[in-house]
Amino acid sequence: MGAGHVARAQDPSRPPLYPPAAPPVTDSTLAPISQRVFANPSVLGMGPSKGLIVRYERTPRFGVQSEAQVVGIRSYNGQVDKNAHLSIKGYIPAWNRPHLKVVVGLSYEREEFKFKGPATTDYELYRNIENKGLKSIASQVVVLRPINEVHWFLARVKGELSGDYNSSTDLTTSDYSRFSAEAVYGWKRSPNFSWGLGFQYGYTFGRLSLYPAVLYNRTFNDRWGIEALFPARVTARYNVSESSIFYAGYTVDGYNYIVKLRNELARIDPNGAPLADKKPLRTLELRETEVKFRVRWERELLSFLWLGAEAGYRYNYAFDAFDRTNNDREKIIDSKFNGAPYAGLELFITPPRKLLEKAGVRR
Repeated sequence: MGAGHVARAQDPSRPPLYPPAAPPVTDSTLAPISQRVFANPSVLGMGPSKGLIVRYERTPRFGVQSEAQVVGIRSYNGQVDKNAHLSIKGYIPAWNRPHLKVVVGLSYEREEFKFKGPATTDYELYRNIENKGLKSIASQVVVLRPINEVHWFLARVKGELSGDYNSSTDLTTSDYSRFSAEAVYGWKRSPNFSWGLGFQYGYTFGRLSLYPAVLYNRTFNDRWGIEALFPARVTARYNVSESSIFYAGYTVDGYNYIVKLRNELARIDPNGAPLADKKPLRTLELRETEVKFRVRWERELLSFLWLGAEAGYRYNYAFDAFDRTNNDREKIIDSKFNGAPYAGLELFITPPRKLLEKAGVRR
C-alpha cells in the first residue's frame, strides 16, 4: 500500500498543483497585522469595559475637627451631616486598531457638604464649600500601544478644572486648572497574567506628586483573580458567573480643589496687628486624601447595562487648606474627618455581549 501511494504521488500524468501551500506561520511578527496577536493589560475574567458611568455615593454623619495653623484663624469642631459625591463619566474610542488604541474620556464630578454647627455663619472655609460645592470637569486621553504578543505600553494624560466655581465667569481664571498623567510598560505572560511598571503623576495623595506604580492583573482560576495598580488600589475579584462579579479591596482617592473665599482672611501677629509681609488670604488650596476599604458587586441587568453596588469604610487622611495667595503653600488649616461607613450605586453601559461574541472577544 505504501509503494502504491508513492507511485501515485509520482505519476507524471497528473499535473502538479500551483501555487504550493504556504508553510504555517509560527512567528506572529511575520503574519499580517490583522492576524497578529497583540498584548494588553487585560486578563480573562475581568469585568466588561465601561462606556458611560453614572455614580452616586453618600457618607452619613461624621465628626470634623479643624485646627488653625496660623495666628488669626480660628479652629472648628462640629459635624458633617451630609457628604455626597456625584460623578458622570464617558469614554469614546477615538482610534481602535490591533496595534494602537486611543480612548477619549470626559467627566463631571461634584462633591457636596452639609455642616452642622457654626460653619455656615462664621467659618469662612466651610461656608464657601457648603454654599457652592466642590466640582471637577475633566477630559483625558488614554493610549494603549501593544508592541507585540508580550509587551505593551499604556499612557494617560488628564486635564481638569477643579474647585468651588459657580459659573462660566469663574472659569476664566487658570487657578482651577489641574494636570495629571501616568504611564506603564508591561508584559503579558499569558491570557491570565499581565503586569507592568511605571509611574503616576497627580493628586492621588492630595498634593501634586510623582510616585512609582506597579500594575498586576492575574486570574488564578475560573473564580478568583486580582486587579491592582499599587499603591493607588488593590482589589480581589470573585467571578460568580459571566453576569455577576464580586470585588473586595482598597482604593486611595485624592482631590485637589481651589476655594475662592468670599471674605478675605487677614493674617495677623500675636498682638492682633496685620502682617505687613503677608497679603490677606483670598484663595485656599484644599487637599483631600482618603482611603476606602470596600466590597463591590457588579451585575448585568441587560446585555449593555450593568449595576454596581458598593459599600465600605472611609478613612480620611487629610482635608487640609493651604495658602495660595502668597504662593508659599503654607498650611493654614489642618482638618481631620472621622472615619465613617459609605455606600454607592452605579449604572454603566458596556458593549453588548452579542457584539463582543460576534467579534470573538471574551469578557
